[in-house]
Amino acid sequence: MRSTRSWRFAVLSAALGAWLLADRAAAQKDSFPFVILGDRTGEAQPGVYERVWRQAAAENPVFVVSVGDSIEGLNDATTEAEWRRLQEILTPYRRIPLFLAPGNHDIWSARSQTAFEKHAGHAPHYSFDHAQVHVTVLDNSRSDPLEAPELRFLEQDLEAHKDQPVKFIVFHRPSWLVDAMFQNPRFALHQLAKKYGVRWVIAGHLHQMLEVELEGVTYLSMVSSGGHLRGSERYEDGWFFGYAVAAVRGNEVGLRIKELSGRVSEPKDWRKVN
Repeated sequence: MRSTRSWRFAVLSAALGAWLLADRAAAQKDSFPFVILGDRTGEAQPGVYERVWRQAAAENPVFVVSVGDSIEGLNDATTEAEWRRLQEILTPYRRIPLFLAPGNHDIWSARSQTAFEKHAGHAPHYSFDHAQVHVTVLDNSRSDPLEAPELRFLEQDLEAHKDQPVKFIVFHRPSWLVDAMFQNPRFALHQLAKKYGVRWVIAGHLHQMLEVELEGVTYLSMVSSGGHLRGSERYEDGWFFGYAVAAVRGNEVGLRIKELSGRVSEPKDWRKVN
């Protein structure tokens, strides 16, 4: 009898152990960090982008997404050399997938768009998935507003991925700024974000950290990751160098803003209201 009980106990223990391991593996699959970078350029400050990458890589992100301005650009003659220099900086981090949004310093002409596509490895607008996260990257490198083709692409992309529970929209210029700050929900981007359950809309260009909430959508202007600081250059006004870490756990995202010198904040700490 004892041997039978022992055998049954062993079987139950093994089954319970297997279930716990499978449950833990599933939880780990649904829980991961990724990093969001601000602008590298726009009068890039020497060594800052390199420091950002060293610290960001230490977060062990499953991928990195950038809001644009990866090269100084604006000169067709130097474009290829600038992209090669960027690739040299990124060599130690090639194991980490990097997704670039095009900024106005990245695309300003047909030739620069060809270079962007070559070195970024994708079209100016595209999307990708990682587990339950879906990211749509748009192109407003040559205009402040999102033009009609970008909005059509966004709607088609969100419709095709409507079952993904965690959605981000990323592009360079914060064309949403005035409408979001004055709590006007009647602009096309917001209507699409709300319709498809997008939680985060993230941009760069300003080199200033700020956040606006509108009907459950968080609009974020990213801190600089190397581009020069404007305005007061004061931390409390959002002028500092750093990056963001998004900790995904199931269908929830905890986002932290990390300054290079060590200060950590939340998006709500940079909330702007009218």
